Amino acid sequence: MKIVVTGSIAFDYLMKFPGDFVEAVQPDKLHKISVSFLVDEMHKQRGGCAANIAFSLAMLGERPLLMGTVGEDFGEYRAWLESHGVDTSATRVIPDVFTASFFATTDRHQNQISSFYTGAMAHAKELSFHDMPQPVDVAIISPNDPQAMDKYPAECRELGIPYIYDPSQQVVRSTPEGLRRGLEGAEIFIVNDYEFEIFKKRTGMDDEAIRAAVQRAVIVTQGERGALIWEADRRTVPAVPPRQILDPTGVGDAFRAGLLKGLALGLPLEICGRIGSLAATYVLETKGPQAHHYTPAEFVKRYREVFGEDQFTASITQKE
Repeated sequence: MKIVVTGSIAFDYLMKFPGDFVEAVQPDKLHKISVSFLVDEMHKQRGGCAANIAFSLAMLGERPLLMGTVGEDFGEYRAWLESHGVDTSATRVIPDVFTASFFATTDRHQNQISSFYTGAMAHAKELSFHDMPQPVDVAIISPNDPQAMDKYPAECRELGIPYIYDPSQQVVRSTPEGLRRGLEGAEIFIVNDYEFEIFKKRTGMDDEAIRAAVQRAVIVTQGERGALIWEADRRTVPAVPPRQILDPTGVGDAFRAGLLKGLALGLPLEICGRIGSLAATYVLETKGPQAHHYTPAEFVKRYREVFGEDQFTASITQKE
């Protein structure tokens, strides 16, 4: 299956704050916030929503096509992704700018404050699904330049490409009209529970209207409470207990990769969610969104330990 992953490609600067953010926030001063946190750790990591999704998809045995714009500092990052099985032929270098950068600070309770420098990502609107050299089976439209996120769903609908609409962090930056247009006709709509509430507030849509706008399902991830999958009915896929918790950055991206892997195998959405749940936990157990590693056999073994035998393990066994 040809899977196209669109969205941000970035460098992550991940910092650790040893205290609690809430201790520095005064509820009666929220209209004028001015806070500073002294961090005791910082790591530079490869990241960006699209690159993270593509990396985990490659870990799961796919060769996704990464569609995005990057800066002249992308050379080593490209080699990293290619060496792990990601096709970067649709990733365009923009001269004289830096690759987008994500700055995140996490406190001791895994709460996170972040900001994002657009950089080369501002040129993502210049790319087009019409330029794809071969047919696309499914695409995911993850957080990106707002104009690109307006453009890609329309192109997917024009070309008959099923797409997953994943506005996530961009629910605040995108216009209400853009969010509604992106949602309309999507195969699947996915956000976390906090973003889901913001999406409803900004678009004026309720749960039923959102579900009616998509072709197949609404998926709302809920952290340690798992993920809600709303297809014909509402079901919850449990989170996989982590062996350790090191960093939440990129956990949602890994869930999306697992979801796409399940779709590539033609599995029911509940099983796709289980694959996503385990893929997400692998990221939670490492520092950074692309620091995890497992072989397909290791992944399936752990999946069996948590969920037992099902259509996923049967499909893998048949392939073996």
